Amino acid sequence: MAPAEQPSPAEPPSAGPAPAGLPPQVREIAAGYAFTGPALDLGAVLLDGTAYPDAPVRVPLGVLNRHGLVAGATGTGKTKTLQLIAEQLSAQGVPVFLADVKGDVSGVSAPGAPSERTAARAAEVGQSWAPQGCPGEFYALGGQGEGIPIRATVTSFGPLLLAKVLDLNETQESSLGLVFHYADRNGLELYDLKDLTAVISFLASPEGKEELKGIGGLSAATAGVILRSLTMLENEGAGAFFGEPEFDTTELLRTAPDGRGVVSVLELPAVQDRPRLFSTFLMWLLADLYQELPEVGDLDRPKLVFFFDEAHLLFKGASKAFLEAITQTVRLIRSKGVGIFLVTQTPKDVPADVLAQLGNRVQHALRAFTPDDAKALKATVSTFPRSPAYDLGEVLTTLGTGEAVVTVLSEKGAPTPVAATRLRAPQSLMGPIEPAALRAAVDVSALTARYRDAVDRESAYEKLAARAARPAAAEVPEARDVPEEASGEEAERGGKEGGGLLGSLLSSPALKSFARSAGTQLGREISRSLFGTSRRRR
Repeated sequence: MAPAEQPSPAEPPSAGPAPAGLPPQVREIAAGYAFTGPALDLGAVLLDGTAYPDAPVRVPLGVLNRHGLVAGATGTGKTKTLQLIAEQLSAQGVPVFLADVKGDVSGVSAPGAPSERTAARAAEVGQSWAPQGCPGEFYALGGQGEGIPIRATVTSFGPLLLAKVLDLNETQESSLGLVFHYADRNGLELYDLKDLTAVISFLASPEGKEELKGIGGLSAATAGVILRSLTMLENEGAGAFFGEPEFDTTELLRTAPDGRGVVSVLELPAVQDRPRLFSTFLMWLLADLYQELPEVGDLDRPKLVFFFDEAHLLFKGASKAFLEAITQTVRLIRSKGVGIFLVTQTPKDVPADVLAQLGNRVQHALRAFTPDDAKALKATVSTFPRSPAYDLGEVLTTLGTGEAVVTVLSEKGAPTPVAATRLRAPQSLMGPIEPAALRAAVDVSALTARYRDAVDRESAYEKLAARAARPAAAEVPEARDVPEEASGEEAERGGKEGGGLLGSLLSSPALKSFARSAGTQLGREISRSLFGTSRRRR
């Protein structure tokens, strides 16, 4: 439960009119942030180096599904801004997802440490600071780290996302889509990388080429490129990310018994040398959530706020189809009650069509040391509403750590005045928790037993191996004296494997999980989503 000395933060008091004693420019800005409903407190208006605690800068809780951008140069305080927003969301019952790229976000689960610096910052912005942590869950991709393993089956990951991971061109991406289509139509479950390798190898063989005649073809050169890329991915240890049990993304929507939202922290330092993989894996989480959640329209508070760190990695080298899918996902997932905050260094890292969907902006300092920096600064200034109170080009290069230029959407959906802001200090620990504490939190989690151990069930690899062995098995009775019982058993097994879609489905030892996968025998009926990911059946 929340500490007794803390008042319930579910419905914070609304900001009243700005005091008359404020400078006119500050009073005008503060009036744009005087919301009547529940809101998150970001900090205080900053003008000419002075913070005005009687002029709070806030963001309405109900507009956080309109998405946002947190940007700024390295070391300007972006991570602390994420932590500040996350802990307030959690306090108001909203679950949060955080990608921990640098390994310093786990402290959101522990109370902060009082210090003179924290006390000074709280006084400057009118914050009543008290140490408090959030309920947290800790995850790791494929178990590469201390957290609960997050895995996805290859077939639910889909061809577009996998093509991005493998750095395939558009022709190769199209061929990979054909491989997924064939696997869906023929009941070949793609759970892990060896399943996909087996299907590609089969389709590149004379027998496989014959089966593809009616729907296209897979050239030996393209198959070779994809197989080499898969081998490299496997050698890098990424094979652990693909397989079962597949993570149920609705686990991210949980609240704690005391009503606070659970903060899910995905540990990523172990995969920093594979940035394309982890950024694409985060996109899979969003795509899967989009498929699973019902339409809810605009709520008084979001179901989940998803922070996508190092977002520029997602767009770098992306195909046109991939970018279109990202844009559509960001645009449409709002109506599912999910808010997305992209975190990167400059807005120019984000395509214009995606940037246009981000209604809330927190821009930390930018550097202008080079001509390219100056160009990025000019482009960033052009994306903000006109501000009579600030020369944004100058302000953005002189902001200190923990300061930012803010504009958000009001309760009516209109942009608020641009406000240079001295941000509040997070109340949770600003740094990682001890490794022993993290391990203890994972050990006691109810999700650990569900996802810890990998499972390798019968799938495409085993089925194609059995198919290849059948002709040899058929010759055995002519060469050897095989007992009649064995021949009957062999025939029965062959009948099940050759009995079409229904026969294969009924022979599965885990029907429910089998039916949830896009590559199952129900694959013919599965409509793939924007990224080619599958709709799971529960």
